[in-house]
Amino acid sequence: MDRPWEAGPEWVRISAAHTSSHPSESHEWVLCLGKRPAERSGEDVDTILARLNGVKALERFPPSLLQRICLCGFYECLEKGITLYRQGDIGTNWYAVLSGSLDVNVSETGSHQDAVTICTLGPGAAFGESILDDTPRRATIVTRQFSELLLIERGPFRSLWEEYHQCMAGLLAPPRGVNQCPTGMLDKGSISSNSFASVPKQQHKKSFFEIPSKAQLKCISQVPSEEMLWAGKVIRNAILSRAPHVIRDRKCRMKTCRRCCVGSELVDWQMQQGSGVHSRAQAAGMWQVLLEGGVLTRVDRELSFQDKYLFYRFLDDEKEDAPFPSEEEQKESLEELKDALLLLSQIGPDAHMRMILRKHPSERTADDLEIIYEELLHIKALSHLSTTVKRELAGVLIFESHAKSGTVLFSQGGEGTSWYIILKGSVNVVIYGKGVVCTLHEGDDFGKLALVNDAPRAACIVSREDDCHFLRVDKEDFNRILRDVEANTVRLKEHGQDVLVLEKSLSSSRTSSRGAATSHDKYKVMSGTPVKILEHLLEMTRLDSQVTESDSALNDFVLTHCVFIPNRELCPVLMAHYHAEASQGTDQEKLDYALNSKRRAICLVMQWAAVHGDQLQEEDASVAFLEEFLVAVSKDAEVIPALRDQFTKLDRIVKQNTEEWGASRTKPRVLLRQFSVGEEKLQKRRPIRSSDEILFKVYGGDHTYTTIRASVAASVGEVIGAVADKLGSAEDLLLVNLSSAGEKVVFKPNDFCVFSTLGVNGRLFACRRDQLDSLSPLPEQEGTCAGLSSSLDFMSSRDVAFHMTSFDWELFHCVHELELIYHTFGRQHVQKASVNLDLFLRRFNEIQFWVITEMCLCSQLSKRVQLLKKFIKVAAHCKEYGNLNGFFAVIMGLSNQAVCRLSQTWEKLPGKFRRSYGEFENLMDPSRNHRAYRLMVAELEPPIVPFMPLLIKDMTFTHEGNKTFIDNLVNFEKMRMIANTVKLLRYCRSQPFSPDSPLVSKNHPEVRTYVRQLHVIDNQRTLTQLSHGLEPRRS
Repeated sequence: MDRPWEAGPEWVRISAAHTSSHPSESHEWVLCLGKRPAERSGEDVDTILARLNGVKALERFPPSLLQRICLCGFYECLEKGITLYRQGDIGTNWYAVLSGSLDVNVSETGSHQDAVTICTLGPGAAFGESILDDTPRRATIVTRQFSELLLIERGPFRSLWEEYHQCMAGLLAPPRGVNQCPTGMLDKGSISSNSFASVPKQQHKKSFFEIPSKAQLKCISQVPSEEMLWAGKVIRNAILSRAPHVIRDRKCRMKTCRRCCVGSELVDWQMQQGSGVHSRAQAAGMWQVLLEGGVLTRVDRELSFQDKYLFYRFLDDEKEDAPFPSEEEQKESLEELKDALLLLSQIGPDAHMRMILRKHPSERTADDLEIIYEELLHIKALSHLSTTVKRELAGVLIFESHAKSGTVLFSQGGEGTSWYIILKGSVNVVIYGKGVVCTLHEGDDFGKLALVNDAPRAACIVSREDDCHFLRVDKEDFNRILRDVEANTVRLKEHGQDVLVLEKSLSSSRTSSRGAATSHDKYKVMSGTPVKILEHLLEMTRLDSQVTESDSALNDFVLTHCVFIPNRELCPVLMAHYHAEASQGTDQEKLDYALNSKRRAICLVMQWAAVHGDQLQEEDASVAFLEEFLVAVSKDAEVIPALRDQFTKLDRIVKQNTEEWGASRTKPRVLLRQFSVGEEKLQKRRPIRSSDEILFKVYGGDHTYTTIRASVAASVGEVIGAVADKLGSAEDLLLVNLSSAGEKVVFKPNDFCVFSTLGVNGRLFACRRDQLDSLSPLPEQEGTCAGLSSSLDFMSSRDVAFHMTSFDWELFHCVHELELIYHTFGRQHVQKASVNLDLFLRRFNEIQFWVITEMCLCSQLSKRVQLLKKFIKVAAHCKEYGNLNGFFAVIMGLSNQAVCRLSQTWEKLPGKFRRSYGEFENLMDPSRNHRAYRLMVAELEPPIVPFMPLLIKDMTFTHEGNKTFIDNLVNFEKMRMIANTVKLLRYCRSQPFSPDSPLVSKNHPEVRTYVRQLHVIDNQRTLTQLSHGLEPRRS
């Protein structure tokens, strides 16, 4: 579409039918934003607010401003390739990106033909501030993919700016100095030391490592914040109350150090307090927070906390007459200690990371490098880099921070000396004559092109807010890493084309783990054709009992090959390798080569069959290959004794697969009533196969239905064909997923396995296109009208959590690890179903809505408080049992807008439960890519039911950040990263969940029945209305 979108209507009303092709649009908040502002109710505002709370561009706005935005904002969705507005246009709207991405194109001449894309705006970005002074747009904005935007018109936006200027300054407006130009544009004269705090240009390599001097360290946090003063006081008083010997006078070098603590003793004390502290490193990070905050000082004035025999002193103990807390103060501090430790645990990981990054690279330990590497794995700008490069970067990255907004990191036309990655905060990209052309946020990078091209800086970078943190890679290190990677890369060519790219490990090529030079080089596959990758991995496979890096890579190949070489193409390659013969060498060498080829092929086939398991039984060609392969090995084993042991194992595997395949073909399993809803749900779950059949109701527009019997993996065409006789011609029918809120998703003709994609109370409808708008939910989709909290009152929280975990474990155990790959790359792409994963994800939503439903249907305040306490205890027990999926579902249910707005209920919750809930919320904190959650999981032992939505997010992050093919070669580094995430499932299930746990009474069939047959309302609007009925909005 060539016409700029902003030239059209000022706002867009979105109907349910309009959003059918994009499920993410079909939410209550979209419909609320589609109303005119005067028509929006209090419930509408709450619904919109629940969605906007997660928008990064708005995260620092006060509630009153957000509510105003909810009243004047509109929703807009644009397909890929739409021009939102052009450079030079007079703007009419301000925008925030909710999902998708948009390219920022700038032209020197003003013509769109020679425009250059200078950056891409992703979710959380905001743009369009030129409407404040009616200056022309400084860039052309084009959607890079389907995108959702929040839109505010010029008039309301100016009103907001006038009223909330202090809140919005630095977040929405251009930085200081930019707005000072009369035309709203920048020229070279507008950037000066008067308008910006400039960064000195680095003149010499020695200045690159910005290790602060002692004088600098003392002034990093001169004035402690009230929050830090409170936390320091609470912890000091608690130590003096419980362990007064920790703070005392100490002798050092013939001197007395008054009222000091020892670093290692402080860590010991911290570990004894529990409160989510899982390691000494984590505890050290929490003390680092107090050190940086100015309430704890190191006696030698260094700004780094170390778990060693080093002296530290609290701020209060710096005084000559340091006060000793009274009994009342000690009691109060002990009550507040958990809250103080919770605060430090939230900030501690970042402080620990800063402490490591401030070290000179030569002083970083192996543990330090591993922590930095783990951080780099989750940074968007680095997602496409290989593991080797990330590990090299961990050794050279420099931490850089700027306290004030408006600081110029570098100027347009300057020499490129560093590459930057934003850890915290945001920056504006400013071009002379055009002003601010875009904004970059956390996870974005800038400055790399000038290093790669050895060209002057193309723009000026200015910090957009206070306290921005960056990772910096200097030019010399950047170029060295590039040179080392290229020098250690080996390319195998055939007919002039690359067919295999290998990379030597940079660290192993220099020293081994013991510090001695390695005797051989370790190469790993980076990319290649599927056949060449397989050939190389098989050649490197050892036939003894030792497990090598190549064996791990072979396992990665087996896990991910469906993405780039399906089984129908892989089987002939495996057979060819089994029969491979050497073309040259002595007779003995040829015999050895043929024997080793056979042994390696047999090992791979057994591993392939073990990993794929039930998945192979769904493919006739794969089962036929196994039988054919077994015959070939059987013949060879008669004359080659070395193959007989392998033949015995292979025979057992093949027979198991062929017998189960035959049984499934002769008698498919029938699943009653929508994946065993009802009595069947009480039976122990087992994996659902694509060949299984299901009895399913498909409804018409008049709410009549027809029950069909179809395979679980049935396509849209097959389902429509089965109902066409009753509902009309198959050519005219659409298959629709209709939610209880009336949201419609029309399935595409090539979609398959549609039954498992429905929501908790979703139903399948078939109708003509002209009937689509008139479809309405069934009465039964509204869910329960009365809560079951009365039944829940008589159930032990531990019993409920145990039976929840037992059922969740059954569902989780049914999920095949390959289903994560099918889900990530798209079932249409790999032509595989992920039914068990779909049902497990649906269970997460079901538990979440169960919590919200029970809370919103409990009319008595006192009972609601008791119910809230019970859910917090259920969450605690789920965490204790390792059911993190259930734990997060319960906590996310309690944090839903319909529950968290019940202020009267939360006010009456005892402090002990509030603290527990606060600690649980901390584990949900998404900052630093859910670091709090990952630290907790690292300390757990299997069995674990993981937080599956986060695993899906990790898979999607890797998939979208890395190309599957590079120059027509399979990006095997991406496959390795995907496989590493999938292997987490394997680890979580490496130990069985024991139903014979003595911790809980299991002789309660009513509890088991209850948790397996939850009745919920999954309509957010209905839940919000119920919530307002319980506790109306306060004036």
